[in-house]
Amino acid sequence: MAKARKDNKGRALRKGESQRTDNTYVYTYTDPFKKRRFVYARDLQTLREKEAELIKNQLDGLDMYVAGSATLNFVFDRYMSTKYDLRKTTRSNYNYMYDHFVREGFGQRKIGEIKYSDVMYFYYYLLNEKNLQANTVDTIHTVLHPTFQLAVRDGIIRMNPSDGVMAEIKRKAGKNKGIRHALTVEQQRAFMNYTANNPIFCHWHPLFTVLLGTGCRIGEVIGLRWDDLDYENRLININHSVTYYAREGSKTRKSEFAVSLPKTEAGIRTVPMMDAVYDAFQEEYEVQKENGFNSTVIDGMTGFIFCNRFGNIHNPQTVNRTIKRILENYNAEEVVKAKKERRQPIIIPHFSCHHLRHTFCTRFCEKETNVKVIQAVMGHANIETTMDIYAEVTDAKKKEAIENLSHNLDIF
Repeated sequence: MAKARKDNKGRALRKGESQRTDNTYVYTYTDPFKKRRFVYARDLQTLREKEAELIKNQLDGLDMYVAGSATLNFVFDRYMSTKYDLRKTTRSNYNYMYDHFVREGFGQRKIGEIKYSDVMYFYYYLLNEKNLQANTVDTIHTVLHPTFQLAVRDGIIRMNPSDGVMAEIKRKAGKNKGIRHALTVEQQRAFMNYTANNPIFCHWHPLFTVLLGTGCRIGEVIGLRWDDLDYENRLININHSVTYYAREGSKTRKSEFAVSLPKTEAGIRTVPMMDAVYDAFQEEYEVQKENGFNSTVIDGMTGFIFCNRFGNIHNPQTVNRTIKRILENYNAEEVVKAKKERRQPIIIPHFSCHHLRHTFCTRFCEKETNVKVIQAVMGHANIETTMDIYAEVTDAKKKEAIENLSHNLDIF
């Protein structure tokens, strides 16, 4: 067995430690990139303290981080570890988007080598090769931008390479690319009438009526409880939401329901209950009085209004799949019917339950000129969201107004 090396005071030196001729101490080690590094100290105790800090930093990956050689994956994981106040659903969504679209490819690049053009190329790859919607890429950007910004603030990189990339892409793609468009009045009436009169889908009619008649998000509607309804004042209290998200740390990607606050603080609001919505709630109550009420318990909450055939709350994905089935059935029947009646068919485009929210907002903007009122009912945190829809509606109304004017002006 080899004898341990000692310093001039007879103390045993560890592997990598040595004493120099000037009696100072040095610790020699190899970094993750196979480069020899040295740590110096005037005494052995100080050297040992520096060694302990170095080992801790190596375990944390900080030596690579400080050198700008850490991967984007490392920085993202570090960024997420600082977000202690994220909701479970938001954290799960961030991790899913990153793991699904970034981690295996772009995420393996070194943070210090990523340039503005690299980020832009990556976003265009997602748009053109992966066929993602601009809104989805925007969500990925929402995760990547603060990840790069953390590295900027830590002094690891000088500039955030993702600054302005998404704005550039939106400008080139066009302002309205990826924006959900509302159903026309004809289309929404066709959808609701077909659902109400179809023996297979009629039990979905109350839920779609509430979605279309309140403009609430799907999570807010499936999370509604009977206690949230104020029949006397005809108001609906939106004070929570139910989300369906992937359980964190689950290898099988199992998902679960959870109660959370609405998407933004502005989401906590009261929504007036129009007559059709009131009738829908009454209809649902009578049906459940015969068939049994919703038995779901989520985070201690009970008494949810809408339920599926198993007595549980609806899964948003199931609602969207049902919409697709209804559309396919309706469009197929409508083409045949219109041909027999020698008219143009009213075809309903593919849409999701969130389009019903957008459709409600569009109809609301057509009748209401006070944008702050619209914002309050919709629960938009940012007035720009409301203004984008309002501007789109106003453009259509301007065209209609000019056409009416041309018919009434007898001067040409």
